Amino acid sequence: MKKYLILILVCLLSLGSFAQEKPVKIVFDVTSNDAKVHQSAVRHVKSMAEAYPNSQFELVVYSSGLDMLLNDKSSVASDIRNMAEKDNISVVVCQQSLKKHDLTEAALIPGVKTVPDGILEIANKQQQGWSYIKEN
Repeated sequence: MKKYLILILVCLLSLGSFAQEKPVKIVFDVTSNDAKVHQSAVRHVKSMAEAYPNSQFELVVYSSGLDMLLNDKSSVASDIRNMAEKDNISVVVCQQSLKKHDLTEAALIPGVKTVPDGILEIANKQQQGWSYIKEN
């Protein structure tokens, strides 16, 4: 009987370890000007951030993806504003892309931050152990 109780206790303890969430860090890469890609990226980041509140997520936008973060062109502006307010989500845009398209930070949705280079930002995150997701 004692052996069965120990076996049950071991099984219960092992189940508890599966329930513990291990935080993740994921960087999402958006370069498309397709509104469907923007909506998909927002959906992915939001659902992951809600499911894993102790994890970190960063949405990096550059090149043709800029419309996603522009006040006057974004089809997901309210979602971007809400995401940028979350502690576990960062929304960043490449300064080089802004410069190439003759845009300034004033054109961005409030809460969006800039990084010197979008590709380098992703590479640095990967060196720090972040997982990478390409949205397309």
